[in-house]
Amino acid sequence: MTTTDTHCPYCSLQCGMRLAGGPDAALVEVLERPEFPVNRGALCGKGQNAAAVLDRAGRLTTPLVRDRRDGELRAATWEEALDRTAAAFTAAQRAHGRDAVGVFGGGGLTNEKAYALGKFARVALRTANIDYNGRFCMSSAAAGSRRAFGLDRGLPFPLADIARSEVVVLVGSNLAETMPPVLRYFRELRENGGTLVVVDPRRTRTAQQADLHLQPVPGTDLALALGLLHVLIAEGLTDEEFIAERTTGWESARAAAMAHWPARTERTTGVPVSQLREVARLFGRAKTGMVLTARGPEQQSKGTDTVGAWIDLCLAAGKAGRPYSGYGCLTGQGNGQGGREHGQKADQLPGYRSITDAADREHVARVWGVDPATIPGPGRSAFELLDSFGEVDGVRALLLMGSNPVVSAPDAVRVTRKLRALDFLAVSDLVLSETAQLADVVFPAAQWAEESGTMTNLEGRVILRQQALAAPDGVRSDLELLHGLAARLRRAAAAQTEAADPEDATTPEDPPAFRADAFPADPFPADAFPTEPEQVFEELRRASAGGQADYAGISYDRIRKEDGVFWPCPDDAHPGTQRLFLDRFATPDGRARFAAVTHRPAAEEPDEEYPYYLTTGRVLSQYQSGAQTRRVKKLNDAAPGPFVELHPQLASRLEVTEGQLLTLTTRRGRATAPARITSDIRPDTVFMPFHWAGPGRANSLTNAALDPVSRMPEFKVCAVRVERTEAAR
Repeated sequence: MTTTDTHCPYCSLQCGMRLAGGPDAALVEVLERPEFPVNRGALCGKGQNAAAVLDRAGRLTTPLVRDRRDGELRAATWEEALDRTAAAFTAAQRAHGRDAVGVFGGGGLTNEKAYALGKFARVALRTANIDYNGRFCMSSAAAGSRRAFGLDRGLPFPLADIARSEVVVLVGSNLAETMPPVLRYFRELRENGGTLVVVDPRRTRTAQQADLHLQPVPGTDLALALGLLHVLIAEGLTDEEFIAERTTGWESARAAAMAHWPARTERTTGVPVSQLREVARLFGRAKTGMVLTARGPEQQSKGTDTVGAWIDLCLAAGKAGRPYSGYGCLTGQGNGQGGREHGQKADQLPGYRSITDAADREHVARVWGVDPATIPGPGRSAFELLDSFGEVDGVRALLLMGSNPVVSAPDAVRVTRKLRALDFLAVSDLVLSETAQLADVVFPAAQWAEESGTMTNLEGRVILRQQALAAPDGVRSDLELLHGLAARLRRAAAAQTEAADPEDATTPEDPPAFRADAFPADPFPADAFPTEPEQVFEELRRASAGGQADYAGISYDRIRKEDGVFWPCPDDAHPGTQRLFLDRFATPDGRARFAAVTHRPAAEEPDEEYPYYLTTGRVLSQYQSGAQTRRVKKLNDAAPGPFVELHPQLASRLEVTEGQLLTLTTRRGRATAPARITSDIRPDTVFMPFHWAGPGRANSLTNAALDPVSRMPEFKVCAVRVERTEAAR
C-alpha cells in the first residue's frame, strides 16, 4: 500500500491528510496526518469522506458537445471539443471585439490553474473580461484590509495565535459547520482563560460555544461595530499612543463613531446596550484581542465599510500590528486566498500586482514574453460579468472553470437566463453540474487527487496537494485544456477583422469547425502554456517576485520539507512571513488607515409585501454549490436537502408546523423547502442553506445589489415573504 501526503479538497483550512491505496479510486482511503500543524490530524465529515468524490461513477470521462441537429449534448473527441471552442472564441472576437469572450474562474482552483487562467485570458484571448467566484467570497474583506493595511491576507497571523489571544470577536461565521477542525483553537482560547464573543443573527453551533452571543438584525453589523467603538471612546478605552504612532485618519473615524451612541445602536441592531458595553469593555481592557469576520458582515452591499468599521475597532483599541492581536478574515473556499492573488480577479495581475500600474504590467509582461501594451486593463467584476451575457456590448462567449453559478450566484434565476443568452459556453468540470448542462462544450477535468498543485490557505500558508492516482481515461487537467486552446488561438492576432473569412461567423446553431490556417502570425511564445504544474509554479514564482504576494522563495521541495511556507517569501533564504504588520503596515507611510464610515440600511429592507429578513449560509455536510458533496452518500444522508429555519413565534403566526412545505418569495424569485422550527433564530428572520439546485435553490431569492468598492453581492440580507406552500399557489 502506498501513501501520499496531501490536503483536503474543500475549505480554506486545507487540512492535512494522507491518501492510502490505489491505483483504483475505489480502493483509496483517507488517513490522518497528525503532524500537519493546521488541523493536527482532525478532519470534519467532508474531509473524512473526501475519497468518495474520487469515485468514477457519475464522473465526466469524455468531452461533450452540443449536437447541431437535436441540440443535445453528445460525446466527442478532445480535438473536436477544442476545435469548436477555439473557433467560437475567435468568431466572437472577430464579430464583437476582444472583450466579447470572457473567462470565469473559481476559488477552488490551484494557484497554478488560477495563474494560467489569468494569463490565458490576457495573453491568448487578450480580453479584459475575467473574474471568478471568489468575488462572492471575501472581496469585501480584501478591499477593507487593503484600504486599512495596504495588504490583504486573510489572516495576518497563524491560526495558532487565536488560542493565545485574550478576547476574540467572531462576526458572521459558523465555524462549527463550515470548518470544524478550527474550533480546536477557540476551545484552547477558552481553556487559556480567554473570551469568545460570537455575532450572528442565529444561535448557531458556533454561537452555542461562545461566552457571549450578540444576535443583531441581519445587515446591521456595521452599526454594531460603530456602536462598540462609540463605547470604547466614551469610556476612555482607546489606545491613544498606538493611534498616534501607527495610524492615520482617527479624528474622522472618531466623529463617525460618536454619531452611533448605544441607544441608537440598540434600536438599529436589536443588541441590548448592556451587551454593547460588556463587549466593548472586554475588548478595550484586554491586552490582546482579535476580530475575525466571515461572510455574514462581508456579503452585504456595504461589506467593505462594515469590515472597515470592525478594523477601526481593532485600531482604536491598539489590537493590530501586535502579537496575538489583529483583524482577520476567515476565507471560505479552498484557494480563496491564492485564487485572487495571481490573476483571476478582474483588476489584478500575479503577485497581487495592479493591472493599472505601469511597473506591474512591465514586470509581468517580461515574464510572459509579451508587450505590456497588449495586456488588457480591468474588466467587469463577477456578477457584472455574468449580467453582461448576451448584451450588445457584453460577453458573447465564455470559458467557465471551477464554478457552478446556476446554483451559487445571486439572483440565480436571472443568471441562468443570462447563461442561456450566450452565443457559446464552454465549461470544464468533474461532473455534469447544473451549469455544465447549459454548455455548448463540456470538458472533463482531473480533480484534486489526480494532479498536483499548490493552494494557499486562510493563513497565507502555501501548501502542496500531491497527485495520488491517475485520472480516468479520457480526462485531462485544466492546464492541458488551456494548453490545447492556446495552441489553437496562437495565430489569432489583433487584426482579425479584415482577414476574417465570412464562413467563420459563429451562431449558436451552427458553430464552425476550427481552421488553424485562417489565423495570422504568432502573438505569444509557443511555450506560454505548459502542462506540468511545477513548471507553471516556477513561472508564477518569477511573476510574483517583488509583488505583495511574493512567492519567489517558495518551491515544491521547500513546501514538502516545511509543511507549507507563508508568503511573502522573497527568496530561498527567507523563512516566510507568519505574522504581518508587527513593525509597520504595508501602506506607503507604514501607518494603518482608519475608515470614517457610517451605517446605512441594506439595499432591500422588509416592507408590507415582503415582511421578513432572509439570510443564507451553509450546513456541515455540504459544500458550496454541492457539485461534489451531493455525490457522497454519507454526506447526503446527513443533509439530504434544503430547509427553511424560522422561529416558533413566526411559525405560530403563519400556522406552520415542523416539516411543512414553505414557499419563500422575493422580488427575484421563489424557493420551496420544508420548515425547521427553532428558537435559535430571530423572530423576524428566516434562514436557508444554498447548496441545492431546483425548487429549493436559495439563490433564486438573493439580491445582487453590489458593494460599490468590492462589487460583492448582498447574499446575506434581503426582504422575503413566507407562506405555506398551499397558500402560495
